[in-house]
Amino acid sequence: MAIINGTNIQVYDASSTLVAYAQTASITINMETRDISNKESGGFAESLEGQRNWEVSLDGAYAWTNAAGSALTDGADDLVTKYMLDSGANTREAFTIKWGNTGAATGDVFYTGSAFLTSFSSNGGVEDTATYSLSFIGTAGITIDVT
Repeated sequence: MAIINGTNIQVYDASSTLVAYAQTASITINMETRDISNKESGGFAESLEGQRNWEVSLDGAYAWTNAAGSALTDGADDLVTKYMLDSGANTREAFTIKWGNTGAATGDVFYTGSAFLTSFSSNGGVEDTATYSLSFIGTAGITIDVT
């Protein structure tokens, strides 16, 4: 069994651009259940399938420029500006997000779906690395792709 190196799990935005300086990435896929308990259930809860949902979150080192000093175009604040704050055409719209190992090696697995950027936070402690957190909520289905 090949264990996946967590460094290879990455998050990409709609243009397949890697989100800059991400350090952790997680995906959660849920299926809710609906209660169908009744008087014949013998005091036990009974359930049937319900709606499914998914979300992606990531944390990283917060930066506005790259190592060469050039302005980033793929940092956390760029996504926030484009999908939450800007008055442009993309603001508050869902966009395609990819999560996983998209290195194009045979057998790489990644998840793709349309999501809303729903949360941004940033922290900066004294003499510590400034960090950010982003959360995305999926809308509609998600696919699993294997290269």
